[in-house]
Amino acid sequence: MAPTRSTLAQVAARAGVSVSTASLAFSGSGPVSDATRAKVLIAAEELEYAGPDPRGRSLRQGRSGIIGVIMEERVLAAFRDPLRIAVLDGIAQETSAQGRGLLLLSDVGVSAEAIGTATMDAAILFAFSHRSDRTVELLRRRALPVVAVGGPDLGLLTIGIDDEAASATAARHLADLGHQDVAIVSLPLVNVDGTDDGGSTSGSSGAGRTTGTSPSMEPRGPLTLEAEQAGAVTVTLQRLRGARSVYPTTRGRVAASSSVEEGMIAGHALLAEPATRPTAVIAQSDLLAAGVIRAATELGLSVPRDLSVIGFDGVALDRIIPQDLTTMVQPAADEGRAAGRAVLDLLDGGSPSSVSFSCTFHRGATTAAPG
Repeated sequence: MAPTRSTLAQVAARAGVSVSTASLAFSGSGPVSDATRAKVLIAAEELEYAGPDPRGRSLRQGRSGIIGVIMEERVLAAFRDPLRIAVLDGIAQETSAQGRGLLLLSDVGVSAEAIGTATMDAAILFAFSHRSDRTVELLRRRALPVVAVGGPDLGLLTIGIDDEAASATAARHLADLGHQDVAIVSLPLVNVDGTDDGGSTSGSSGAGRTTGTSPSMEPRGPLTLEAEQAGAVTVTLQRLRGARSVYPTTRGRVAASSSVEEGMIAGHALLAEPATRPTAVIAQSDLLAAGVIRAATELGLSVPRDLSVIGFDGVALDRIIPQDLTTMVQPAADEGRAAGRAVLDLLDGGSPSSVSFSCTFHRGATTAAPG
C-alpha cells in the first residue's frame, strides 16, 4: 500500500496556525514572522510533509515548470553519444538555474497523442529531420514555444552550427596537404527506426527499418548520387555539400549510425582493396573517424602515413584511439546553453533570434601529406 501523504491542513493544525499562514510560510512570502515559519517547518518535518503539491501550483499558475526535449532517436542512443550529452547538459545548466525541469521524449515509436498531451510549457527539438513534421505541427497547435537544435528549416527558432562551411574547411585542409583521392564516410541519409548494438551521434540510431522520404533505401551502403538525392537528414546533406565544394566527385560510404562500429564497417569497405584505396577519409563524426582508423589499423595501415583521417565534432576519443584526431570542433555545450536561454526567453515573452555557431579546426595527428 502506498504511503499516505500528509496534508498542509495537518501541518497547520500541529503548528497551531491557519492553513493560509502555513502556505505563506512554505512559499517564503507574505507577513509571516520567523518564529511562526519555524513552527510550521518543524511541524512539517515531524509529519514528513514535503510541501504543497506542485500540481496544484501548476494549475494556479497555468504552467508546469517543465520543458520538453524531444529527440528523433531512442534515449538510449542519445546517451551513448558524448556530443548529445554535452548539448543536453548545456540545456540543463540554463533551465535548472531558473527552476525548470526537463522531460526527455523520443518520437521513435511514440504516438502523436503522447506528444500532444505531454505536460510541458515549451519544447526543444533535438536532432530532428522532416520526419518530425507531425511533431512540430502538434506543438504548434498547442501554441507552445519551440526551439530547434539543428535540423531543417521549418520556420522555427533554431540553434545550429555552420555544418557546410566547417566541412568545407576540413576538405580544404586535405586539399592543401595534396590529397586528391579522398573518400567520405557520411552520417545516415535517411532516418532509421530500431537499433543495433552501436551508438548514435548526429544521425538516427541503429540499422533497422528506414523511414522518411525513401523508405526503401538501405541505411548503410555506397554513397551514390541516387542515395544523396533521396537523402532527408539535414546535417548529413549540409556536410556533404561542404565536402563537395572541394571534392565534387568524391565517392564514399553511408553509415547506418554514427558509431565506432559503423566507422569500422565503412573503413573496411573503403580500404580493403589497395588498388582503389583513398589516401584520405573525411568522416562526418568523430566516432565514425575513430572506426575508420581502427579499420585501417586492422588492415595494417598506419595513420597518417598511409591514410589521413579527419572527423567532425571534437569529442574525447582517448579511450578509443591512441591518436589525437584532426577534426572540426563544434561548441556543443554552448549550443545547449543557447537553446536553454532561448526557450526561457520565449516563455518570458521575449523575441530571441536564431543562432549559428562556428566550428573550430583542430589540427591533430591523423592527417599528413600523401605518401
